[in-house]
Amino acid sequence: MQRMSYPGYPPTGYPPFPGYPPAGQESSFPPSGQYPFPSGFPPMGGGAYPQVPSGGYPGAGGYPAPGGYPAPGGYPGAPQPGGAPSYPGVPPGHGFGVPPSGAGFSGYPQPPSQSYGGGPAQVPLPGGFPGGQMPSQYPGGQPTYPSQPAAVTQGAQGTIRPVANFDAMRDAEILRKAMKGFGTDEQAIVDVVANRSNDQRQKIKAAFKTSYGKDLIKDLKSELSGNMEELILALFMPPTYYDAWSLRKAMQGAGTQERVLIEILCTRTNQEIREIVRCYQSEFGRDLEKDIRSDTSGHFERLLVSMCQGNRDENQSVNHQMAQEDAQRLYQAGEGRLGTDESCFNMILATRSFPQLRATMEAYSRMANRDLLSSVSREFSGYVESGLKTILQCALNRPAFFAERLYYAMKGAGTDDSTLVRIVVTRSEIDLVQIKQMFAQMYQKTLGTMIAGDTSGDYRRLLLAIVGQ
Repeated sequence: MQRMSYPGYPPTGYPPFPGYPPAGQESSFPPSGQYPFPSGFPPMGGGAYPQVPSGGYPGAGGYPAPGGYPAPGGYPGAPQPGGAPSYPGVPPGHGFGVPPSGAGFSGYPQPPSQSYGGGPAQVPLPGGFPGGQMPSQYPGGQPTYPSQPAAVTQGAQGTIRPVANFDAMRDAEILRKAMKGFGTDEQAIVDVVANRSNDQRQKIKAAFKTSYGKDLIKDLKSELSGNMEELILALFMPPTYYDAWSLRKAMQGAGTQERVLIEILCTRTNQEIREIVRCYQSEFGRDLEKDIRSDTSGHFERLLVSMCQGNRDENQSVNHQMAQEDAQRLYQAGEGRLGTDESCFNMILATRSFPQLRATMEAYSRMANRDLLSSVSREFSGYVESGLKTILQCALNRPAFFAERLYYAMKGAGTDDSTLVRIVVTRSEIDLVQIKQMFAQMYQKTLGTMIAGDTSGDYRRLLLAIVGQ
């Protein structure tokens, strides 16, 4: 297995992914009764995705087997922590054993960038991996980063699964007792909430009102405060509503939290976006696109408006001819001229499917001898740069994008709790398992360890119960 399946990198380009967000991921949201929303978020267990052979990914789906990816150190071209890509041959062991001290994305396990053309990248051998291990020793033996949609393709998993023999009335009673009398039995609340899927929590909410004639959310609000309150309320919102509510909150009042807009609008599937737009209208009586237009401007506004159309191409097969042409156009719109033709970047990044964008990124590295992410950093700045990079990072490896956001939410002084809560909750039934794997791989510590060191009390207990150890 340890043979590097290099030069021509993915031998055939990419195996047309088993089905990136497998045709599944899009339709994996059977609208369930509750809300016009997807029942607890792609009912992940495995529903939508082809299940992973337990042995992990190796050859699955025609991926170059784990051995096939240069590992961390590999990505010759990985931008060094300072962000500046130090091309051709970064000393192996750089690309990401050094993580994220740097700006922006430093340790982002890079896109396959150089490794692809055969070029100078040639394979850092085992010695080059941190600790000399082959990537096959990574969590689940899956290929280290790069195109690691393996995780995605092959059945991403959430850490929360619906509990068997679920009894909404009994859970409602447990919660009622936990809140009755003096003080609150937070542990009892944690045990129920962390072990039920979102869909089951909606049923508990209904059972509570039926049994006690009271609103569970109002009761919880009066018993809790701070981060714990925010986390519990988030867990009780249907997923689509939570995304819509987060967008509304990001644009309310003075100032706009652009990062939240990017994190939601640039990473969700078409189906999710369309449901968010409908929910935003029905719940807040507002037009999401109009709010975006009044709160943002310029190229960033255009990118977000494009995103909220929920119209990205979803044909899963890759058209290599088009990838070549798009790479050429992106080069001519940026590196190949004075100034930047932003609309060309917007058009390609907003319309092409994720597998198609991945192929375009490879074609671009071969052609421009620089990877597309670093070209975007050179050509753009500010929020539009972050938005475009988010789209590319999702095309490469969505779990790694979220792992990086979590890391920066906790790194340094202070914690960005609402980002921590939002990502842990929204991904808990989709791909939190893969996010944890990417996190450990990118930052040499587990997500649980970092959360434990950054939070306290019941809030910490509940977060850790969701993340699962």
